[in-house]
Amino acid sequence: MARSDGRLLVFAVAVALLAIQCQSFGMKQKVTNLHFFFHDILSGDKPTSVRVAAPKNLSSLVKEKLFGTMFVIDDPLTEGPEADSKVLGSAQGYYIISGQDSPMLVLAADYGFTTGPYNGSSFSLFSRNPVMDTDRELSVVGGRGAFRMAQGIAKLHTHSIDAATGDAVVEYNVTLFHYE
Repeated sequence: MARSDGRLLVFAVAVALLAIQCQSFGMKQKVTNLHFFFHDILSGDKPTSVRVAAPKNLSSLVKEKLFGTMFVIDDPLTEGPEADSKVLGSAQGYYIISGQDSPMLVLAADYGFTTGPYNGSSFSLFSRNPVMDTDRELSVVGGRGAFRMAQGIAKLHTHSIDAATGDAVVEYNVTLFHYE
């Protein structure tokens, strides 16, 4: 068996054991699909994304001049793409520009809901985010509340981006596998 096959087998066994353990505690697996828009605003009087760290001496060999820069976010999640659309919650966390040759982010954030049936619940993403791709997928790595022990995938679509300011609106379609 190849090394990667062995890792896949270990992962599959771990997931199966987790499912058995959750069932023994009376927890049932559930699938939830979410749709919302994420507003990452770097401009104006009230930005939702703020640069908190940047490298001092960047090698001339690095093409991406923001490489190593870190932003902290508190981005609103809304029903629609409009800035005045109903707010469902917020994404709080950080992203780091991690691509040396092109813009690539590593995103770590908690997507918390403050209204509706998921009020007080959240899921967490930790994933590479190829922001120059219009459509991309990110990994869901956990959750709390209604999304307890979530795993899943977030499919992102760049709805709009302002090249001058960096402000962006991103559409999210998220599939969560979690326990209740």
